[in-house]
Amino acid sequence: MSEPTAVPDHPSSMVVGLLDGRVRSGAEPLLRPDDAGAMRGEGVFETILVQGGQPRDLPEHLARLAKSATMLDFQGPPDADWLHGVHAVLGAFPGGDLVLRLVSTRGPAGAPPTCYVTGTPVPDEVLRQRVQGVAVLLLDRGFAGSDAAAAPWMLTSAKTLSYAVNMAALRHARSMGADDVIFVGRDGAVMEAPTATVVVVRDRTLVTPPLDGILDGITVVRLIRAAQDAGWATAYERLTPDDLSAADGVFLVSSVRLVAPVTSIDEVPRPGAERAGELLDLLDAPPR
Repeated sequence: MSEPTAVPDHPSSMVVGLLDGRVRSGAEPLLRPDDAGAMRGEGVFETILVQGGQPRDLPEHLARLAKSATMLDFQGPPDADWLHGVHAVLGAFPGGDLVLRLVSTRGPAGAPPTCYVTGTPVPDEVLRQRVQGVAVLLLDRGFAGSDAAAAPWMLTSAKTLSYAVNMAALRHARSMGADDVIFVGRDGAVMEAPTATVVVVRDRTLVTPPLDGILDGITVVRLIRAAQDAGWATAYERLTPDDLSAADGVFLVSSVRLVAPVTSIDEVPRPGAERAGELLDLLDAPPR
């Protein structure tokens, strides 16, 4: 296994870790033009926060990565190979906070999957939203959670590379002066955000939507377990926009952003942002 190279000079540069332990610059070509990940979005990924040089919830992310690949009917490499790539990237960012992405595409026809790990510094915007919160819009998802459960080929419970719709929703929000969106199903139920899970606080109770038609969030599972250990009540429960308005706090929870308080919904300011600190304490994660 080769020695990891130093992190590139530019502080925002990407480092790529290959599964044989080699490190490359993010500026170097990696995918073949006929890779199914590039041509059709056929692939899966995981995004992991590294704090103090330690990846958070790495075993859980590896397990979900394998599950997502199985749902797309291909098999990625074993965890031990992924760890070579992870450690290569961590060696290029010794002790720092960063964002890891584990990517596995179906690869070119007749070839094995294309797999690699990237490392980038945590974006300033993520840190800002963690502290200052996000303004969100409610958007129609176009289907209900029960529709997705009855149509597994929609892959709503897999973390795939096909994120064009999610990114379009975020661009729409920003064009309207907001930061993010919360999807609402055609049955009026709150579902999820494009890159986060919705969590509602009522006194000392945490509530998040049921998993029909949405991704099972790893950080939310960790948050729920920690809340239960601390004496909070928790529930997976159908939520509506009215429930969001009535809550003591509404938050978007994800692996890198951790906890972002929702400060307004459809331009209506809402309270509760100050409770983000309680949730970050439960996650054992400082705000910065």
